Amino acid sequence: MVLSALPLLSILIGLLLFWFWGHPNSQSHLPPGPWPLPFLGNILQIDHKGFLESFQALQEKYGDIFTIYLGSRPIVILCGYEAMREALVDQGEAFSGRGLITITDSIFQGTGVFFTSGKSWKVLWQFCMTTMKDFGMGKHSIEERIKEEVQCLVKELQKYQGAYLDPTFLFRSISVNIVCSIIFGERFHYLDPKFLQLLNLLKDTFIIFSSFYAQVFELLSGILKHFPGPQIRMYSNIQEMKALIAESIERHQETLDPSAPQDFIDAFLICMDKARARLDWGCSEFNSTNFINTVLSLFSGTDTTSTTLLYGLLLLLKNPDILEKVQMEINKVIGPHRPPALEDRAKMPYTSAVIHEIQRYSDLTPIGLPHCVIRDTHFRGYHLPKETTVYPIMSSVFHDPCHFEKLDTFFPGHFLDAESNFKKQEDFIPFSMGKRFCLGESLARSQLFLFFTTMLQKFSLGCPKAPEDIDITPRMNGLAKIPPVYQISFLPH
Repeated sequence: MVLSALPLLSILIGLLLFWFWGHPNSQSHLPPGPWPLPFLGNILQIDHKGFLESFQALQEKYGDIFTIYLGSRPIVILCGYEAMREALVDQGEAFSGRGLITITDSIFQGTGVFFTSGKSWKVLWQFCMTTMKDFGMGKHSIEERIKEEVQCLVKELQKYQGAYLDPTFLFRSISVNIVCSIIFGERFHYLDPKFLQLLNLLKDTFIIFSSFYAQVFELLSGILKHFPGPQIRMYSNIQEMKALIAESIERHQETLDPSAPQDFIDAFLICMDKARARLDWGCSEFNSTNFINTVLSLFSGTDTTSTTLLYGLLLLLKNPDILEKVQMEINKVIGPHRPPALEDRAKMPYTSAVIHEIQRYSDLTPIGLPHCVIRDTHFRGYHLPKETTVYPIMSSVFHDPCHFEKLDTFFPGHFLDAESNFKKQEDFIPFSMGKRFCLGESLARSQLFLFFTTMLQKFSLGCPKAPEDIDITPRMNGLAKIPPVYQISFLPH
């Protein structure tokens, strides 16, 4: 009898140990959260609609900071402006690491300005910030580069003579071309074969990254990485882009003038040469791997800019009264003929408010790129062990009733005071905040203003649907949002 009970007792003890293994490590004193399953983590708490809906439901139960397990990895979730500011700004150094993104980890392996941490990140970050501000460098300022590109866009739109079109391709083209002019020192014709190859690779990679599959991969990467899937296509896409970048670097090496760098690639090559001259090539951040992966990182922001333009015009078609007010302000301040300039922004509070509200309402990156703590860190009474991943939920800021009056309404009044002056909102953080805010923030803000104002100065917008029939529901809502496909006409004034 006793012997026959031993197998059953062994099974019960095994199940008990298995159950305890799945419980969060109490010694780490992580924030509270739902009980995870062994190996599978909190898969049962993940809504079929994706991470965002799941995190919103858990926020209601656990508050603005809680822990969730993606597989066996504990992830600390930050919701709301106050919690995010305390972490990313007040304790910015501790939270300055880059958290693991499993679908890209095998590709970047902690290299390049977006994916590295520690000293390497600080060196690359400072280099990128300085170089991108200094244009200055070469023949054109950054504003002149954007103005040149927007005039090319106007000429392309004029060819359609008011016919309906899907603007996705053109908006992607202008956003990528601006970054090409900074990195490669040249812009491309929209039908240039190499340019089209780059566009298609970026587009497909962004779609994979924004998909529900990318979220499932975060949960089950230990299993899915052994099977065919979109991650294989993403890897192939990025290898092709790396080859294109390497070709350009080789061409730049042949024409490099260290006394007169013309673009980002020239500037990086000069730093690499200096590292070789100092004989610290082996430990320098200015190496070939960081070079190519940093260039790739800079291109990643182009999708956010082009998608903001796409969502912005869709929202203006949906709200023709707001569109009319913007065009009235453009006509009053700029007039019908003079090209818009960045200095006009200060005199155009309504247009600025509309652009800000487009970014708030569209909420294109609802889950920010993950951070990690670079040392054992105490935060709000909890203990976060070194390398704990932290997800800032950007959507929780844009949909906080304490800061925005009409959460689910496209309402430019969020950024206007009682006298209709532009009102800066401290909690408006579409580019994140703290030490790892978006490198391309200034560039993106400049592009959005000049592209929107020039298009609305030169054209009236038309749509085959009545405003009330226009669907603004995103067709993809994962780690990033992708707006629905729509038709629009640009009727020359």
